[in-house]
Order: sequence, then structure tokens, then C-alpha cells
Amino acid sequence: MKTGIHPQYHEKSVISCVCGAVLETGSTVEKMNTEICSQCHPFYTGKKKFIDTTGRVDRFKRLTEKAAATRTLRKKTVKPKAEKKAEKAQEKAAAKK
Repeated sequence: MKTGIHPQYHEKSVISCVCGAVLETGSTVEKMNTEICSQCHPFYTGKKKFIDTTGRVDRFKRLTEKAAATRTLRKKTVKPKAEKKAEKAQEKAAAKK
């Protein structure tokens, strides 16, 4: 085996979680930070907890609200076909005169 090509192994690597839990393990990385660990993850704790770190749910809600507003605006501006035909007939009559 070649010497000097392997990464340095740390016996006591520290893993810190956002919830405050600190775990020690062996790894090639000395310090690590995580957002979720086994002490705060809903699967392990049994508690239902909503986790959205990237804001995708908020983005989805904004898009659906915008789409609903656009739909209601369209419904207000759309005229019945009878009114459209009457307007076209009036325009044709005015153009002939």
C-alpha cells in the first residue's frame, strides 16, 4: 500500500445538531454540523414535527395563492358569449355605416 495517501482519521470527531445534541464518533472529518439527528428526528422521537429547511412549502403556498387570485380575476373579466356576439354585431354594423 502507498503511504501518505489516506486521510487522517480522528478518534473523537464531534457531530453537533441544531437541537443541541452533541455526538462523538470516529471519522476523517473533525467537526460536523447537522440539522437533524436521531434525538430530534420525528421518526425516532415519535413526535410529529414539520421540518421545512428549504422553504418549499412556503413557496408552494405562495404559488397556489397567486394562481387562485389569477383564477378569480379571470372569472370577473370573462364575458358571456352572448355579450361578445352582441358587441361584434355592433362593431360590424358601425363599420358598415
